[in-house]
Amino acid sequence: MAPLAVRRPAPPAAGPRRVLLAGSVGNFTEWYEFGVYGAFATVIADRFFTPAGAAGQGGAGPLVATYASFAVSFFFRPAGALLFGRLGDRIGRRPALSLVIALMTLATTLIGLLPTRDAIGAAAPWLLVLLRVLQGLCTGGEFGGAVALMTESAPPGRRGRHGAWQSFTVALGLLAGAAVAALLAGLLTPAALHAWGWRIPFLLALPLGLAAYRLRSGLPAEPPPPPAPPAPPPPSLSPAPSPPPVARAPGRTGTVRAVALAVGRLMGWSAAGYTFLVVLPSYLQATLGASFHQALVATTLANLGFAAAILPAGILSDRVGRSPVMLAGALAVTLFALPLLHLLQDPAAPAAAKAAAVLAAGATVGLLAGPGPAMLAEMFPARVRCTGLGLAYALSGAVFSGCAGLVITALTAATGDHDVPAYYAAGTCALSALALAGLRGDGHRRPLP
Repeated sequence: MAPLAVRRPAPPAAGPRRVLLAGSVGNFTEWYEFGVYGAFATVIADRFFTPAGAAGQGGAGPLVATYASFAVSFFFRPAGALLFGRLGDRIGRRPALSLVIALMTLATTLIGLLPTRDAIGAAAPWLLVLLRVLQGLCTGGEFGGAVALMTESAPPGRRGRHGAWQSFTVALGLLAGAAVAALLAGLLTPAALHAWGWRIPFLLALPLGLAAYRLRSGLPAEPPPPPAPPAPPPPSLSPAPSPPPVARAPGRTGTVRAVALAVGRLMGWSAAGYTFLVVLPSYLQATLGASFHQALVATTLANLGFAAAILPAGILSDRVGRSPVMLAGALAVTLFALPLLHLLQDPAAPAAAKAAAVLAAGATVGLLAGPGPAMLAEMFPARVRCTGLGLAYALSGAVFSGCAGLVITALTAATGDHDVPAYYAAGTCALSALALAGLRGDGHRRPLP
């Protein structure tokens, strides 16, 4: 009798949990660096953008230059979204995301090793800007690929929950960056922190990035995206039954319109998020005279509120829809940004009230960030999903996030009006609420296009 043939099972597909981890770990690494850069903005301004011999005497100019380098990386994000988004749509999400995390980790580590202006002169800020440009290209491709990967693997009725993990790990990354900076500020003297301590958080990105790369490169290859619908057959003499209608993916013009609409829906999230979560430390120090440690504690509280609201908001959007949850966040920022800032500016206000206000500010941004990724994934078909949602996110970030620190710092210095951050966040969220009002009420129940 011939021996029975043994069938070897095919390699198992990656489960939703592993895909979630692989998609979100890159986001954590990316936003950890942004949290660190925002927390150490005043130190970076002193070490890279202040002329030799003028440390601590540069005024607002070096801080504006620091935020300008921050904004430059955002303006390269759309190019990264197009480059890596096309790779993700054509060759697969996994290889594109693996390449992104490798380059991002390299750039962040090199920032931690970069000589300062005192060591190499005017070349130091230019090298820092070049590394920020590389980071901008990489992070432009990170969001689209990660969100596509996470929402496409979500079980029915859980896209909001799965997409919210992208935003949740963003919050964790920002929180980790601020927490590491606060820990170093408590352990080191100001002189040591300015001399070499600021490098430590950037160097910690190396082991984080290596772990993320290993996890992503170990995912099985996903199937190629579905081809475009075939052309209709030539007319026949004999009548044939009409096929059922097929939803057609939008053409290039439709995709451009979807990107523009998505930018409008994202602008409030982008502007309010960076105002409350990234710009806050340097604003409190430069404008309100807070200490470095006090500013970092306030930022940590804001990020805690942000993180606490994201997953519940994503889960709630799976039940009631994306529009009600995101509209609530946009309107809350519009109405309460100015009272919040006045509370922080009041020296007689209790510390507990200020802490509660900062927590609430972060939570309002979480209402936008929780359902946001799933909302974007539902706007684009599979064949352009990485590119479309990544480009929309990158454009919104370039205009309304990357410029937040530059605009707020420059306008506050020029006008002397300490309410500029509130005007910026409230105005963008009011416009975003108008765009969000047009969301389909049943979009969260429909299958992805």
